[in-house]
Amino acid sequence: MVNEKEFVRNIGRIEPRSLSLGLLVGCFLALMTYISTSDRYINPLPTVVSRLTPAHGVPTTPMEEHKMKSPPPDAGPRNAIEENQLSSDPSNPKSDLFKKNDVIEERWKSSSIIHDGASGRKDAVSTQQLESKNIIEDRHEEDGDNRVPDKNSSATGDSTKQEDIINPTQLGERSEDVKPQRKPMCDFSSPRSDFCKMEGDVRIHGRSSSVVFVTSNQMGNPEPNESWRLKTYPRKFDKTIMEKIREVSVKLSSSIDAPRCTLSYSIPAIVFSVGGYTGNIYHAFSDALIPLFITSRQFNGEVQLLVTNTQHWWEHKYRHVLKKLTRYEIIDFENDDQVRCYPHVIVGLESHEDLVIDPSRAPNGYSMVDFTKFLRSGYSLDRDLPIKMGEHPEKKPRLVIIDRHLTRRLTNVQEIVKMAKKLGFEVLRAEAKFETAVDEFARIINSCDVMIGVHGAGLTNMFFLPMNAVFIQIVPWGRLEGIAKYDYGDPARNMKLQYMEYSITEEESTLIDMYPRDHPVFKDPMSFHRQGWIAMGKVYLVEQNVKLNLRRFRPVLLKALKLLH
Repeated sequence: MVNEKEFVRNIGRIEPRSLSLGLLVGCFLALMTYISTSDRYINPLPTVVSRLTPAHGVPTTPMEEHKMKSPPPDAGPRNAIEENQLSSDPSNPKSDLFKKNDVIEERWKSSSIIHDGASGRKDAVSTQQLESKNIIEDRHEEDGDNRVPDKNSSATGDSTKQEDIINPTQLGERSEDVKPQRKPMCDFSSPRSDFCKMEGDVRIHGRSSSVVFVTSNQMGNPEPNESWRLKTYPRKFDKTIMEKIREVSVKLSSSIDAPRCTLSYSIPAIVFSVGGYTGNIYHAFSDALIPLFITSRQFNGEVQLLVTNTQHWWEHKYRHVLKKLTRYEIIDFENDDQVRCYPHVIVGLESHEDLVIDPSRAPNGYSMVDFTKFLRSGYSLDRDLPIKMGEHPEKKPRLVIIDRHLTRRLTNVQEIVKMAKKLGFEVLRAEAKFETAVDEFARIINSCDVMIGVHGAGLTNMFFLPMNAVFIQIVPWGRLEGIAKYDYGDPARNMKLQYMEYSITEEESTLIDMYPRDHPVFKDPMSFHRQGWIAMGKVYLVEQNVKLNLRRFRPVLLKALKLLH
């Protein structure tokens, strides 16, 4: 008891200030003891990673990439589908927007050019709008024709959509919560075409031929006036025709200097030219339709096309193909005064060779077989395969002869028709003139099992033949076998046609009526090739017609019959 009183008396002597300090130190020691003993039992807080975080680090300095990379072996629709299945917080009103952006990003990765995530603009589109759009790639076309029309489609039944305008009250503004941007990736290394690919805030003003990529602080310090100039027709080795193609400028700009958006979209856009030689059916396919398929088909119609050197008759002529590639209005680039803003833009078309798609370079591994399936779908062609005569001995295989009335004509075509009928063919004659409706001619060709024609642009209609049909190219005199193989032989094999080639002799050429037999036209055809295309073409492509030796040509038709069994 005495000790307790003494303790109280001593406590009373302690200064209040000292007592407070002691209590503070004691509490601190107790807290540290608790933390050190319980640390192993405390679960760390989960790390929240935004779906908008880029897949790779942002380079500290801007870099222009001219060397293109090959796509990963398994890049393609499957990756896009898996990415779209990744869940987002359902309570987040932007979760559907994140899904859509991710699918587009995966698709761009598979295109062999852009492997880094890139910035997107502020997409103030409603969740309901985004849910109404399915942009998952369908490479094999099974359900490509059975899509429910979008609510924004024209009431007249036109398959193109109206503009997908995003919150016009915020045009020209940007969100701070977006992916880091990267400079346009431009490739000028191909001998055929130049193109630039961009992801982020991209603004297009057609009338001034300008594509503006809006930079951000995350890009480092790009050159203030850095720009690229390119012509979007994929035949850049032809200097003469390229002089007539409109040039497009791709440049970097700050958000302050960039033009303000008047229309904004949540879909990609492609800028390309249909000038050049596209009035010729061969070049319409080699210089426009096939490169456009390579570049745009990966978006499964969810892309807008902006066309330079516009030819409205051309768009009408090939409307069945264009409507399969885009569900949106096609924009006349030169005459468009809007500032259209997109999250992804491709300027120019990817082109491999004439009438060729290289699956190792094409997005999603597309091939010429995929292209011909796509055409048959676009033109509603019924036949995928030719007749099997062993299964239908009562039916006659149908043979079509592609007529030419100006140059390289078959002068004895009536005799050829008569011989083919005797061998058991049903024979048609058809000529694809400039004014011929492509859809009608496509149905004629698709109804046939064998197609025959002298080397020339009309043979491009082989695209409409059923797969495994027989295609016979008649090669005129003049050492033209290499050209014939390049223009039609190799593409035909890539399309899975059964290709045959018949080279005529001197006696089958009408040149024997124009030149003596000891003339270089017969003795040294390569001397004309060495003088250039114009000199060679004048003799062997313009002056020459063909009169087939029926006895020599008969075994060719018999072999065609055998191939159909």
